[in-house]
Amino acid sequence: MEWIHAIILAIVEGLTEFLPVSSTGHMILASSFMDISDEEFLKTFEIGIQLGAILAIVLLYARRFLQGLAIYYRLLAAFIPTAVIGLLAYDFIKAYLFNPVVVATSLIIGGIILIAIDKRVVAQESRVSSLEKLPFPQAIYIGLIQCLAMIPGTSRAGATIVGGVFNHLDKKQATEFSFLLAVPTMIAATGYDLLQTPVDFSTRQLQLMGLGLVLAFFSAWGAVKVFLKIVQQYGFRHFGYYRIVIGLAFLGFYYFGDIGAAFG
Repeated sequence: MEWIHAIILAIVEGLTEFLPVSSTGHMILASSFMDISDEEFLKTFEIGIQLGAILAIVLLYARRFLQGLAIYYRLLAAFIPTAVIGLLAYDFIKAYLFNPVVVATSLIIGGIILIAIDKRVVAQESRVSSLEKLPFPQAIYIGLIQCLAMIPGTSRAGATIVGGVFNHLDKKQATEFSFLLAVPTMIAATGYDLLQTPVDFSTRQLQLMGLGLVLAFFSAWGAVKVFLKIVQQYGFRHFGYYRIVIGLAFLGFYYFGDIGAAFG
């Protein structure tokens, strides 16, 4: 992996991780276009730099995390279904679902759903005064919907935002709960993936990883700030259109390019 590869992948990761557009799909497309040969380190790099993106959310919402235990209880309730189902389904997902057609199909279907719910989201008022008062059954339901994101290309952010909308949160609350829930979910998923991945870095690879963490942090920070403004002003439909375009591009590149190599 070259320095330019690390820079591009880290920025792509940070920009897409918390948006409902599937960071997995974007990382596969980016690495395929750049034809990165060091596949073993590439996989570890793509997993590891997620920690930089997670740190951006932790710092952006530090005040929220320090306000009391109420939000932690809701996040735990939402996280448990993902943790249980994720552990049970991990091997199956890696063996059977991680392929280009599944990713592309998930991108397109998710895009259609975002477009379909957009009008409802714009007009919907929350039935919950704050996320700290979110009823536990609703938190668990959002966690169950998040499990759909285990299908590559679905988007964890997209799934949890849709789950929040269908649990009577307004667009701002649904988006913020998605961000907050990302912290325990991504720490657990990233940690588990790293445990399953051999780690024996050279000095140069450690430098690449360090750069990737920093760039993922800053690009995620900026993306979250901009995303909240876009959602407040325009809703989610434009992300739906974008997903459909990317999904079609994914299929085109798979059939006429060499994207299949990224799935090793």
